[in-house]
Amino acid sequence: MRVRAGRVTNRVFFRFVTSFCHVGTDLSISSMFRRMILSLVFFLGIVPSMARESRGHISVVLLGATGDLAKKYLWQGLFQLYLDEVSNGHTFTFHGAATADLEKGRRLMYGHLKNLACPLDVPPDRCAMLKDQFLRLTEYRQLKTEEDYASLNREIRTVLDQEDLEEVGRIFYFSVPPFAYGEIARHINSSCRPPTGAWLRVVLEKPFGQDLQSAQQLAEELKTFFKEEEVYRVDHYLGKQTVAHILPFRDQNRKHLDPIWNRHHVERVEIVLKETVDVKNRTSFYEEYGVIRDVLQNHLTEVLMLLTMELPANVSNSEDVLRHKLQTFASLQGLERSSIVLGQYEAYNSHVREELQKGQDYFSRTPTFAGVLVHLDNLRWEGVPFILTSGKVLDERVGYVRVLFKNRAYCTQHETTWDAKESQCKPKQLIFYIGHGELNSPAILVSRNLFKPTMPQGTWKELLDRPQLRLFGHSISDYYAYVPVADLDAYAVLISHIYHGKKESFVTTENLLAAWGFWNRLLTNWVNEVPRVYPGGQENGHLLDFEIIGGEVSFVMKETLEVMDAKNGQTPDQYKTIQSRFRQSRLITAWSEELIAHLAADIEKVAISTVSRSGSFHVALSGGSSPLALFKQLVLHHYGFPWRHTHLWLVDERCVPLDDPESNFGNLYEHLIRHVRVPYFNVHPMPVHLNRRLCVEEDKGPELYANEIGALVANASFDLVLLGLGADGHTASLFPHSSVGLEGNQEVIFTESPVKPHQRMTFALPFINKARRVWVLVMGKGKHDIVTVVSRAGNEPKKWPISGVNPTSGQIAWYVDYEALLG
Repeated sequence: MRVRAGRVTNRVFFRFVTSFCHVGTDLSISSMFRRMILSLVFFLGIVPSMARESRGHISVVLLGATGDLAKKYLWQGLFQLYLDEVSNGHTFTFHGAATADLEKGRRLMYGHLKNLACPLDVPPDRCAMLKDQFLRLTEYRQLKTEEDYASLNREIRTVLDQEDLEEVGRIFYFSVPPFAYGEIARHINSSCRPPTGAWLRVVLEKPFGQDLQSAQQLAEELKTFFKEEEVYRVDHYLGKQTVAHILPFRDQNRKHLDPIWNRHHVERVEIVLKETVDVKNRTSFYEEYGVIRDVLQNHLTEVLMLLTMELPANVSNSEDVLRHKLQTFASLQGLERSSIVLGQYEAYNSHVREELQKGQDYFSRTPTFAGVLVHLDNLRWEGVPFILTSGKVLDERVGYVRVLFKNRAYCTQHETTWDAKESQCKPKQLIFYIGHGELNSPAILVSRNLFKPTMPQGTWKELLDRPQLRLFGHSISDYYAYVPVADLDAYAVLISHIYHGKKESFVTTENLLAAWGFWNRLLTNWVNEVPRVYPGGQENGHLLDFEIIGGEVSFVMKETLEVMDAKNGQTPDQYKTIQSRFRQSRLITAWSEELIAHLAADIEKVAISTVSRSGSFHVALSGGSSPLALFKQLVLHHYGFPWRHTHLWLVDERCVPLDDPESNFGNLYEHLIRHVRVPYFNVHPMPVHLNRRLCVEEDKGPELYANEIGALVANASFDLVLLGLGADGHTASLFPHSSVGLEGNQEVIFTESPVKPHQRMTFALPFINKARRVWVLVMGKGKHDIVTVVSRAGNEPKKWPISGVNPTSGQIAWYVDYEALLG
């Protein structure tokens, strides 16, 4: 269809101008007047030709039109779309929608619209004219019921039929909470789809679920109403100019980056988003999501993908980009507890209590700061640390990506003679500066001794007017620095991409679920651990500094105890007077990190003392997950440990091959043995795999192990046996409701576990009790119930095997963290 020039007569034009003048600030415009605007929008000097052919009509429906996001960003983004595209042949109508009644909704929405602004390069007269036209093409509607959506659909079609315009597309922007998505989607699908042949684009704002399961459920629900190509999930970070230019930059600079964009040349990568604001007035949302769900799972993960994905031949092809992203997601190594440090600003709990009306005894563990170490398991990035960091109430507001390259040069001349371009001794880095901070602008910076980048002319320019500026410890003159010619809002960029159907700027369902899949384990297992409390702003000092050692992250400063849990009326003072006895034996308790450090130091002390006295140290270690942190502590912090004189034994073993992931010896080897200098003949795995079969009585594996112990360990009495405690009260592989291994003369036996793998080999209880020292390590909130039960139980090993541990002539000590002890 085309707009027919003959319909616009001088008389109609006169009526339009007269109406225009009389309307003034009355923004409650009739449908007839909007139709006049539609007919005339091509003929007011906006389009050079009176005979300009229409490319069709676009209907835009903004749901949540009176909300905060609409006020701050979305209406301005839609106005920018109108400014950019009205001269290109399309006509538009904009329908603001919310659940408020007409009077209230119009007042709120038009209050937002008064603040619309044009870019600086648009002349004031033209800006005023375009703004007035935009306002008159915009109406408010109350959309609550299916009939409301059907009524909107009828009006759109009626107006366009009367004006002989063809609708080519319809955009629904969901600026509403995710719980409303399903009902709105159903109404659109049943009553407000565009006509056949026109496209539909449904725009969704984060959060897209709270974890993998909820994201899958939401995706399945939307799938019943919309096709994948119709859904545009917005991550506004992808609209930020620097982030949007990461792939084009890599593409345009392939010849420079291809040789160095890999593990051989990149030392580490930092992806950072720091904020100075707190979460006041947003605590309801933040209590549910926290910093990882709010920032890392989406914004920083998307940036990580843009940096690490293999470049497709065409970076503008959304299908190729998605395929390469998914391949990169598949290469991400799983996150462990040691991959993350968490913090919470000091005033957070008072904000929560005030806004959510919680009592003074309520303490939240929601993190407001996180530092996460990510590794990829592929040839390009193996071993390169990617550090993702974000937090509230920090010392500055800034976002950046910093790629630091290895520096292998040694320069004999004094550093004052080093030339920024020629000297290879100056740091080499590539920085995608996302915004704010000292620069206060998006920018891309490349060290001059790295390469001179290719940048698109017309959209980026070299920064030459701030020679005094220093970034990351170096003068701006040490970099090739580029900033955008025009500062574009992220939402305006993304709204333009929605209009043009550029799906590479949006999060697909597969992409979304892959991101949740990566973060889900951490969110499920560790995000509710006690975070480090920090005062906020400059007062944080070095409290949140963290370091990477041996593939793990930990805070540099060791904090003094800060209690965050007032459960059962405990106060900080009471923590200092916790009983030092447990089951009439010595109790050592602390937060998990401090407890592990204490235990490792105690083991080293005993080892050194024993070696000096008898020449060797024999220690038997249990399986399970608790000792892994201990092993890592010993590897990273105890270089004086007498490994050469230490014999490592196992308390129990699963009946699996030693290289099986379930093998206790496999974990011992992976996390301890291969990192320390213990002689191989001092390592004693349990013989569960003999004659090409597992744990067969005829092979006499327990007898062989007992004989080996008898030959090497004086009086078959270990210097130290380290045990764990299961949630059912089991220890070693001695399980409740079974008398096997609880008495008798056998030292090593076969047992049956209630969980797979069922077959086990283990020390018997009497043999454990022959040790000089037995220490029990118990960690985690999941152990609190059994710790409480065991603290009151007598000697009842058939019910709780751990209660039977009582060395006949040795000592027992309990290492229990606060979570296990206090819940």
